[in-house]
Amino acid sequence: MQAKFKKIFSDPLSIVLVAVIVMALVFAGLLGGELYARSRADSVVSKVVECVVQDDVSASFGTLPPFLFQHASGHYTNIRIETAGNQVRDAQGMKLNLDINDVRLEDSATSSGSLGSLVANITWSAEGIKKTIQGAIPLVGSFVTGVSTNPTDGTIELEGALGSITARPEVVDGAISLQVVNVTGLGFTLPRETVQPALDAFTSELTQNYPMDIRADSIEVTDSGVVSQLSTSNQSIPKQNQDPCFVGL
Repeated sequence: MQAKFKKIFSDPLSIVLVAVIVMALVFAGLLGGELYARSRADSVVSKVVECVVQDDVSASFGTLPPFLFQHASGHYTNIRIETAGNQVRDAQGMKLNLDINDVRLEDSATSSGSLGSLVANITWSAEGIKKTIQGAIPLVGSFVTGVSTNPTDGTIELEGALGSITARPEVVDGAISLQVVNVTGLGFTLPRETVQPALDAFTSELTQNYPMDIRADSIEVTDSGVVSQLSTSNQSIPKQNQDPCFVGL
């Protein structure tokens, strides 16, 4: 037996082949570990975000450096998150795409780490706006039977059998607001002065008080609804031990 081993390792070609086989086995093991760890991390993050937004979510980590290295260092270069578009909490028909960069997990007394930047692109369909308003705004919601958009003048129209409300989505102090432009046909049933406060309360619930100083940058009316962008940068990640959605992290 020893003679056989001596014979094998005295042959340069055999040595090369053994080295190649060993390297292939090591690489296969590392690749398997990388794929498993990446899949597991994607699944954990997806479940956390699903709990927060109450919709199906897909998540993926940046390809470089390898995920195992990112996990060992606690520094995640890029995380992409996409929701299914059914809803974001109470906002029906809303789709969210998140691009998160430079996440460093460093637990301290006041934070769980830091975040370099976060950009959220939101698409909200006209049908989703209608359903959300119908269920969320007292008085106004009961009149709304449809929502149409006018990209030319940047307005949306809340349509009802008794009249309509034309409003312009705007960014005000880092939050999204619906500014009433015109009310027609509702004078006998819905006083104009009650419309703006109702819309203000509605948008406040949806777009204000985000964590880590996330603020709205822009909003635009399209043929099918509205699109907006929110962002933040150079923020501490708050402690999440009191939020049940983050228990699995």
